[in-house]
Amino acid sequence: MNAMWAIVRRDLLMVMRRKSEVLTALFFFVIVSSLFPLGIGPEPALLRKIAPGVLWVGALLATMLGLQRMFAADHADGTLEQMAISPTPLVWLVVGKVAAHWLVSGLPLVLMAPVLGIQFDLDTGALGVLMLALLLGTPLLSMIGAIGAALTLGVRGGGVLLSLLVLPLYVPALIFGAGAVESHISGLGAGGHLSLLAAILILAALFAPWAATAALRIALE
Repeated sequence: MNAMWAIVRRDLLMVMRRKSEVLTALFFFVIVSSLFPLGIGPEPALLRKIAPGVLWVGALLATMLGLQRMFAADHADGTLEQMAISPTPLVWLVVGKVAAHWLVSGLPLVLMAPVLGIQFDLDTGALGVLMLALLLGTPLLSMIGAIGAALTLGVRGGGVLLSLLVLPLYVPALIFGAGAVESHISGLGAGGHLSLLAAILILAALFAPWAATAALRIALE
């Protein structure tokens, strides 16, 4: 556990030296989400209808921007090989990398989402459901993305291949995350969608780190 938190602190310190990585994902999320109200026009009913899908797709794409760099820098300078042969199980170090990625790429999106939701005329309850759905969904995106980043590590054209691998796996999170907000707006309640999203998150937390670790060991051989 100490090694895992050391990895988290290390990655966060490295990001603080390259603040553009955080700002790029955040600005991308803001710009993508803001273009739709400008293009569609000030129709509150239509904006409320498209808001869940637009905000979730924007968050999904923004999260993907930093996936390729999750293991690439450590692989390039040999740090990843040292992690693999260290006494600490590699899976805990992978968990630390995933946690750092979520803190950098996922948590800022969760905090920014209510501000962007206001321009879609979402009420306070819908904004709360949106934040909760993203709070459950963005860690799931980071864990699934870690598997794709490990599988494409060192592969030429890995960015395109990474997108092809992880985008289909992101579909359940997108459906249940956006569906939670849509159900709340329609008055049906968001509990079912949030429960399914939480169940998928738990399954990913149990299996995704091990799958990413296995993919990293294959990439290092």
